[in-house]
Amino acid sequence: MTLDLKRTPLYPFYSDYTGVRCIDFGGWELPVQFSGIQQEHAAVRQQAGLFDVSHMGEFMVTGTFAESFLQRMTTNDVSNLADGQAQYTLMCYPDGGVVDDLLVYRISADQFMVVVNASNIDKDFSWLEEHLIGDVVMENMSDRTALLALQGPLAVQILKAAGADSETLELSSFHFRTDIGLTGSPTLISRTGYTGEDGFEIYVPAEQAGNVWNSLLAAGEPFGLLPAGLGARDTLRFEARLPLYGQELSSTISPLEAGLSFFVKLSKENFIGKDALVKQKTKGLPRKLVGVEMIDRGIPRCHYSVYAGDALIGEITTGTQSPTLKRNLGLALIDSRYSALGTELEVDIRGKRLKAAVIPTPFYKRLPKE
Repeated sequence: MTLDLKRTPLYPFYSDYTGVRCIDFGGWELPVQFSGIQQEHAAVRQQAGLFDVSHMGEFMVTGTFAESFLQRMTTNDVSNLADGQAQYTLMCYPDGGVVDDLLVYRISADQFMVVVNASNIDKDFSWLEEHLIGDVVMENMSDRTALLALQGPLAVQILKAAGADSETLELSSFHFRTDIGLTGSPTLISRTGYTGEDGFEIYVPAEQAGNVWNSLLAAGEPFGLLPAGLGARDTLRFEARLPLYGQELSSTISPLEAGLSFFVKLSKENFIGKDALVKQKTKGLPRKLVGVEMIDRGIPRCHYSVYAGDALIGEITTGTQSPTLKRNLGLALIDSRYSALGTELEVDIRGKRLKAAVIPTPFYKRLPKE
């Protein structure tokens, strides 16, 4: 591993695990696994997993015009947020391509936190800075902030064992609380998730990350909590059909093509990319993101070509053998004319055209609580 890769505050703790394996992920040296992707995936589905996602970026946006600014920059409706609420949203270029997908947290009427993808931190900050209005000020808090994600059906019990109060444990989805003294560290705790399971995101000062990491793992040991790496994070989000920037989203893929129209409020005031997205919706989408399942034996992988007869109609954006379902599945961005459920396609796997079919997504959805 080269020495110029960035490392999170939790990097020194990775060596506690003999099975840990790190990779270069967007310029960061991050664990793809601690004990094994399959084992970590199963832990999140059945008990819980703890992820170090401190590579993500955090910007503080403040000022009287902060809400108006974020309304202009993002596709979702920021005005719907109350204090303590968060929303998933996207930033678009004027042509409708995606700058990034992100979370917006409303701390108060004039203070918001924006959470962006690690590989896009510099690009996103510059993009936002270019469009500042009024008295809005942005501060990049990424290097000073660590982020841990506790995910799985036993996340509530584990957070309770770690000392969280009842109000935190009862947070609704896409809500958060600030200034919580978890394990002695000031934290912001939210409930959004990127795995298809229940869970919490825990934002702490970088210098306190190790204490919180160790405390959560100790509290979770009786519940089967495991540290989990990027490999399981990818297979979990894939089963739940949650997008990854650079695969399901990019500067050349619009949020409508990616099936994220719920998060694009075309009825709100003008935002960057709105005109292009309105035109795209009016004319009809040329491409759609669909789920596919292999009929023939083979595993679809990212960038594998997809065919309908002799016509090249798109490519796989993410694909694997689902650890939960034990089926060979993929997400594919294809010509909309071939997107109907049940349509038979072919995926080029190492030079062989293998049969597949369009199926419903998400592939996995957790059962509601009884």
